[in-house]
Amino acid sequence: MTKNTNSQSYGNHSITSLKGADRVRLRPGVIFGSDGIEGCEHSVFEILSNSIDEAREGYGKVIEVTRFIDKSVMVKDEGRGIPLDYNSKEERYNWELVFCELYAGGKYKTNSGENYEYSLGLNGLGSCATQYSSEYMDVTVYRDGHRYGLHFEKGENVGGLMKEKCNDEHTGTVIKWRPDLDVFTDIDIPLEYFQNTLKKQAVVNAGLVFRLFDEASATTFEYSYENGIVDYIKEINDGKGFTEVQFYETSTKGRDREDKPEYKVKMQIAFCFNNELNLLEYYHNSSFLEHGGAPDRAVKNAFVYEIDKCLRARNKYNKDEAKITFADIQDSLILVTNSFSTVTSYENQTKKSITNKFIQDAMTEFLKQQLEIYFIENKFESDKVIEQILVNKRSRETAEKTRVNIKKKLSGTIDISNRVKKFVDCRTKDVNKRELYIVEGDSALGACKLGRDAEFQAIMPVRGKILNCLKAEYDSIFKNEIIVDLLKVLGCGVEIKSKHNKELNTFELNNLRWDKIIICTDADVDGFQIRTLILAMLYRLVPTLIQVGKVYIAESPLFEINAKDKTYFAYSEREKAQILSKLNGKYTIQRSKGLGENEPDMMWQTTMNPETRRLIRVVPDDIEQTEIYFDLLLGENLAGRKSFIEENGYKYLDMIDVS
Repeated sequence: MTKNTNSQSYGNHSITSLKGADRVRLRPGVIFGSDGIEGCEHSVFEILSNSIDEAREGYGKVIEVTRFIDKSVMVKDEGRGIPLDYNSKEERYNWELVFCELYAGGKYKTNSGENYEYSLGLNGLGSCATQYSSEYMDVTVYRDGHRYGLHFEKGENVGGLMKEKCNDEHTGTVIKWRPDLDVFTDIDIPLEYFQNTLKKQAVVNAGLVFRLFDEASATTFEYSYENGIVDYIKEINDGKGFTEVQFYETSTKGRDREDKPEYKVKMQIAFCFNNELNLLEYYHNSSFLEHGGAPDRAVKNAFVYEIDKCLRARNKYNKDEAKITFADIQDSLILVTNSFSTVTSYENQTKKSITNKFIQDAMTEFLKQQLEIYFIENKFESDKVIEQILVNKRSRETAEKTRVNIKKKLSGTIDISNRVKKFVDCRTKDVNKRELYIVEGDSALGACKLGRDAEFQAIMPVRGKILNCLKAEYDSIFKNEIIVDLLKVLGCGVEIKSKHNKELNTFELNNLRWDKIIICTDADVDGFQIRTLILAMLYRLVPTLIQVGKVYIAESPLFEINAKDKTYFAYSEREKAQILSKLNGKYTIQRSKGLGENEPDMMWQTTMNPETRRLIRVVPDDIEQTEIYFDLLLGENLAGRKSFIEENGYKYLDMIDVS
């Protein structure tokens, strides 16, 4: 065996460890969860957390955050000021421990009551990790009658600790830094992040004031909720809920396992029921739990258990009806929990989920007890709640049946010629070339079939009057053979807006079998109505096709003008006048026949030949205006429709053959 002398050897000397700032600078994702903008945002939250912990302990009420144009950030508090002087116990300066040592800080004995009983910045990583990941960081601390200053550059201290006497009686910490582009791929933290984060912190820290100054817009924002999560829920509910806001609060002690230490837990739960809005938010030690964990499981278990029990006790279920799920409750629930504990098990450093078994069990039992009392003591209100949840449940089940029905009806391969009546496919399988003509009636089908280019043009006739999809329920829509056939031919599924079942959406644009969908109807009142109903169907069931510009209208000529041996086609009164003004000698003029009466050559020339046809691409320039007009012309607003026709009908008289 020969040895490859060019390859790098892997032996005892190959193992290395990252030291100092490199532990963060080279692997920011390990500490902050990402080396992108989310990781950069979390580094800001670490500094903010320390100020919040101070304020929650009763030291200072106002926290100020500044977002500078150059992407730097400043956090200022009125706390006791971070201790920075010499620590004889550790035989090092505290500033080194706080800003240059991972896993060092004053929050490791929270359960023994020494400091920061309910701490947000728990792991001793934040100040140091953010300092290590900064291009620079300036720290100013006021305490013990002195002003302290520190300056760091790319994880290294420059100039040591500056200390001078000052007459300021106030205490506090000011930290200004700029996240480093050598560490993060993006440091342009959007204003919305600061606004959302500070608002959430105001919600769960009742009475604290958070001020945000944005240098770019020279705007100051202030967030404060005197009554915490109760005021927040009232703000969201905006008086539109159908129950009063309920608020429960308790403190307890327990352990996650028999051999684990006992710890303290404090919890607040507020909720109300609302038909228009729903919200679930969980916070622990002020950290927003995006993925929930223990509180989420507790809320779901307690609500399903108690509401199901109440439904059974009041005989509200139908015979053999399935039990409610939390999804049925969530549809009408606005709920926020705000918990604290002296020992917390986070899923990771980014603190988006907690796993404490005792917190989950304690919250489940406490919420069950409170809900049981609430349903007993508020019979009228709780009847409204359980009736609405049953409505949600049955609506969800109907939606699920509809989804299964849609899937069955619309499934199939591209070879659908034998499964859809009268559909005439084209030869090419190249989706980028295929065109689907939707035409009215069998007579138009015959003319278009003879006049088309069979290589890339397919024909789908609409038989009879199409259903008005803006007024019909989904159940009726999917019993309509014309609509189901048309959806089969399109091949891309349907888009259904349902708060009860997100899976009703079977739409997939990549499955669309056509490059162009062309609506081709007669240029008369009936033709315009059929065109409008087809557009309404596409708008209701596959609106993305309109948004991406796949839907077209084929203009049909209004007039056929014959002069000598040449025929002209006019698509409007104005165009007719222009043609006539240029003709010398005799000519005949006649209103164009319906599509079904046209000769194949004429169909090809006027409507189907890509070189000579006129297509109007349907584009919703303004979605809101589109909705308004569809509702006005096809919805339930009869009085509005009558007024619109009275005011605007004269504009369209030239489209109507009154002879």
